[in-house]
This record gives sequence, C-alpha cells and structure tokens, in this order.
Amino acid sequence: MGPSARRSRGRAVNGILVLDKPVGMGSNEALQRVKRMYRARKAGHTGSLDRLASGLLPICFGEATKLSGYLLNADKHYIATFLLGVTTTTGDAEGEVVSRREVPALSAAIIERATANFRGEIEQIPPMHSALKHKGKRLYQLAREGIVVERQPRRVSIHRFEVPRFDRDTIDVEVLCSKGTYIRTLAEDFGKALGCGASVVTLRRIGAGPFIAGDMVELETVESMAVQGLQTLDASLLSMEAAVSGWPSVRLPEGVAFYLRKGQPVQVPHSPTEGWVRIHTERAGFIGVGEVLDDGRIAPRRLFSPG
Repeated sequence: MGPSARRSRGRAVNGILVLDKPVGMGSNEALQRVKRMYRARKAGHTGSLDRLASGLLPICFGEATKLSGYLLNADKHYIATFLLGVTTTTGDAEGEVVSRREVPALSAAIIERATANFRGEIEQIPPMHSALKHKGKRLYQLAREGIVVERQPRRVSIHRFEVPRFDRDTIDVEVLCSKGTYIRTLAEDFGKALGCGASVVTLRRIGAGPFIAGDMVELETVESMAVQGLQTLDASLLSMEAAVSGWPSVRLPEGVAFYLRKGQPVQVPHSPTEGWVRIHTERAGFIGVGEVLDDGRIAPRRLFSPG
C-alpha cells in the first residue's frame, strides 16, 4: 500500500465532538479511540488534559481541524480540589510527596485574601511535568530523567478564582483562566500563599471557549452510539461553526465570496469594524473565518474546502 492510499484511509467526517474525557486516560489515547469509532480520516483534539484530569476535550474532525487553533487559544473553565499541606513532584496526586506541612487555621477571610492575589494577570513558572519543549525535548521527559531546567515565567490571566468549599485539609476551587494556565502551578503557588503548600487531587474541565459542560458526551455514550452505527455517531457531532459561535457573522454575495476564496480581502457593507468574524455565503452557508483589516476590509484566514 502506497503513501497516498494510507492517507485516504477513513471517512471524510466534518464536525466537533465535545468529549467528556475520563480520569486515567491520556488525551491522545481518547482521541485515537474516538477517531477509530468514527472511522474518521482526520481528527485532532484541542488542548490536552492530564491523565488525572477529566472533562471537556473538543475533538475536531476533518475540516473542523482548521479551527482547532482558535479553541486552543480560548479561555478554559475548571473545577478542582486542592489538598493542603502536601506538595508533590508533579503538583498533583500522581507525583511523589515532597513535603508535608501543618495546615494553619483557615477562615473565609483568609482564603479570600489569598485568592485575591491570584486574580487578574499573574506570572506562572511552567512545571517540569508539562508538554513544553526545551531544546527539542518535552519537559516531562526531562523530569522523568531527573533533569530540572530553568523555565521562564509566563503571564496568564485568571478571570475567576473562587473557593465554594473548604475544610481542614482540602479546598474546592473554580477557575476561569486564559490559555496556558497550569492549575497544578496555581495550587502550588496558592498553597505557598497559605503557608502550607498544596497539590491537586481532582481536576475537571467544564468549559473551553464556546463549549460548556452541557455539550459534553461521555466516552461510554460514544461507544454505545458506535454499536448503533455511523449515522448515530455523526448525529452527535456539533457543526464546525460551533467552534466560533460567539463571533459576529457576515454574509457575502456569491460574487464577493469568489474573490475571498482566492485569498483577497473584500469590502462588506455594515460589517464589524474590528476583530474576527464568521463568514457565510448565500448558497454555501458557513465557509470559514476572517479578520477585519485596518481599512475595514475582511481578509480570509481559514476557509473550508467545498463540500
């Protein structure tokens, strides 16, 4: 079998499955299982979740993979439980315990003062157990070899950091944050602020960009649908446009769309004056996304193949 035959294996499936990834499964493992069930030619996930974590993992099929970058850059919404007084090598329950310290007496006021310091724009030092690369090698690979390298702080935004419940040893948190935020690092830094250290014991993603918990489909449900057939699986997919559903929409006459498809910016009356837009045509419907230029024209950024 030649390379072209291998490339063509699978169905041309287009759409997005908002998977509820189970604990104990890697993001890529979940992707491959789902891709096999759909018999899809092309698929990719947007934003890895640790094996310890569960929850919202958008899987883009076919042409929808062109929009995956916008989901990667989107804000994320998490709920988690931090174990106070315990720090580990990984910042979560999968690592070896590094230290155990007594947890001071806590009150709502103490916790509120601590959380307030982490709202807004903050700096984080990425953990060694992360997928970032250093000289071509993943940090977690270096960490497994016992190698620690210097990491530069990164600026992230914490839009919401609330503590709905706490007791002597654990606190539940809700975090709405920008891309690139490490909840394990947030736990460690928050624990330092309380004077006792902390690590993550449970982590669940309940939002990413336009997707919310109600959009999620459990892996067991996907497996059940696979037994019923491909038509049932396909019916579970959200449209490609769902990835950018919060963006304003512009509608083009087919004559104008002709030039846009050739890569040329076009003038669209009554369109937004800045930012990103969804692009529709009179006949084809949603055809991709564009960006408003300084002169008001709309430039194509990601367009889909016809059909």
